[in-house]
Amino acid sequence: MCGIVGAVADRDVVPVLIEGLRRLEYRGYDSAGVAVVRDDGSIGLSRAVGKVAELDEKLKENHLQGKIGVAHTRWATHGGVTEANAHPHLSGGRVAVIHNGIIENFQPIKDEMLEKGYVFESETDTEVAAHLIHYYLVEGLDLVEAVGKAVQRFEGAYALLVVDAEDPDRIVVSRVASPLVIGLGDGENFVASGVPALLPVTQRCISLEQGDLAEIRRDGVRIVDAEGNEVTREVHETEWDSTSAEKAPYDHFMMKEIHDQPSALADTLYGRVSNQRVIPESLGKKANERLDKVENIHIVACGTSYNAGCVGKYWIEAIAGVPTHVEIASEYRYRQVYVPKNTLFVTLSQSGETADTLEALRMAKELGYLGTLTICNSAHSSMVRESDLVMMTQAGPEIGVASTKAFTTQLLSILLVTLMLAKHRGLPVEQEKEFVANLTHAAAASDLALKMSDELQELAEDFADKQHTLFLGRGPMWPIAMEGALKLKEISYIHAEAYAAGELKHGPLALIDEEMPVVVVAPNNELLDKLKSNMQVVRARGGQLYVFADADTGIESEEGMKVIKMPHADRLIAPIVYTVPLQLLAYHVAVLRGTDVDQPRNLAKSVTVE
Repeated sequence: MCGIVGAVADRDVVPVLIEGLRRLEYRGYDSAGVAVVRDDGSIGLSRAVGKVAELDEKLKENHLQGKIGVAHTRWATHGGVTEANAHPHLSGGRVAVIHNGIIENFQPIKDEMLEKGYVFESETDTEVAAHLIHYYLVEGLDLVEAVGKAVQRFEGAYALLVVDAEDPDRIVVSRVASPLVIGLGDGENFVASGVPALLPVTQRCISLEQGDLAEIRRDGVRIVDAEGNEVTREVHETEWDSTSAEKAPYDHFMMKEIHDQPSALADTLYGRVSNQRVIPESLGKKANERLDKVENIHIVACGTSYNAGCVGKYWIEAIAGVPTHVEIASEYRYRQVYVPKNTLFVTLSQSGETADTLEALRMAKELGYLGTLTICNSAHSSMVRESDLVMMTQAGPEIGVASTKAFTTQLLSILLVTLMLAKHRGLPVEQEKEFVANLTHAAAASDLALKMSDELQELAEDFADKQHTLFLGRGPMWPIAMEGALKLKEISYIHAEAYAAGELKHGPLALIDEEMPVVVVAPNNELLDKLKSNMQVVRARGGQLYVFADADTGIESEEGMKVIKMPHADRLIAPIVYTVPLQLLAYHVAVLRGTDVDQPRNLAKSVTVE
């Protein structure tokens, strides 16, 4: 999950590396460090516990400079949060290594290196890479050979960047599962674990494939695949620009990204609908052939994306009539999976690199599925490249660790796929047009929901001093309650749980008292009367209700119940629209509690380790 950046140029690369780290800090912020090859041939190193700002302060004192270097922001796995465990790691005064991922078999290699006389200064699995590569260099291998021989011995999922002070004109990188993107400049080149780090210097990128090893020089790039063959990878121009990864004029990226949602939703529709009809061909060349045959769907995802998949199950079964199973990727990977005939395998991921979901996709490709579809926000990610069909969410860069616009654009994408499936199963044209018309209202309705921010800021005061919160919903609004609870716990550190409201009597009711806020998402749908009954049960036990409901529900504020009036939204898009105020509520509570909204403790944005 760590953020890694490398640069080779005819100028001082330290400012480039530090800016790259700032743009990748969402991937980890336990510590940060930078190493460069100085003009005198020595390695200059600076590391700091904490965020990139701490490292930046150190650099102001030691004036580190160099024309080639690597930098790292850490999410700790092996070893505590200490300066000694911060990357880069050095060996023999000449090798500097940074690493994202896990080297699972590091201990026997470490034992071997200890026997050879190497001294370890950290508790990390990464330091074994530095010493092993140094050992191979001393044995007479060149840098590319040394890195290649080392990675052949490593087990796990990782990306490595390596610099040799005695060979100061190139960075050698290896990608095994963890993402790496090369940025192409003019007489200078770069590499990073994510595109946002590259945006200040270039929009021309190469996404490395699984098993690739690359040599990055000022004047070019050479790539060797897992079989040792020199290969050419596609150069693509990213649609993101440098300003899209900046938060101004908002105080936090999360608030900016919440406000990005109307435009992101509109962008997600572009090219997928025409004349109020969906365009299945937008999923890929073989989309119609695959969609014609679909009899079952398996959706596999993690975290927020899993919640989106759970909403999707309701839509797909109700509108398209296709039996749908949703599963957490980390569980799917480790059980015996039964695959019914003509089952479409669907992954959801903001980054397209989530380790458990990506491995589930690779596993699925061996299990006889009809085909694979990914719904993703990163155009050149592993999941996009490895799936048969693709739906891009068009959310743009999402820097805040707590996902917002990526979630709502996933929901809209699932709706589009649902209508495409229904179209292939005989959905009447007039009904299709009605559905599409509702989809086109999602952006405007979400914009109206954004205007509730001031009201929710006041409401947040009722939550800021609480320790627990319960979220309730029914039908497709139950996963929205799950997402609301997840947002609150992620960034405010308040324990929050979500339940299908009908399950109250099966245990959670025991927790209800006057100190437990109970948030209810209550659009005017076929389950409203049932939900009202559930709310009365809460009131009878002294619970404090906070009900998000539109005017048509007839629900009004009274003692023990505050009603937050929602803008009108059709039942179809209600899950998208009702998500927005729950995000805003979580945000304002977190601000009141003084937490780090964009970088909550212990979390990282892109989970690329198991």
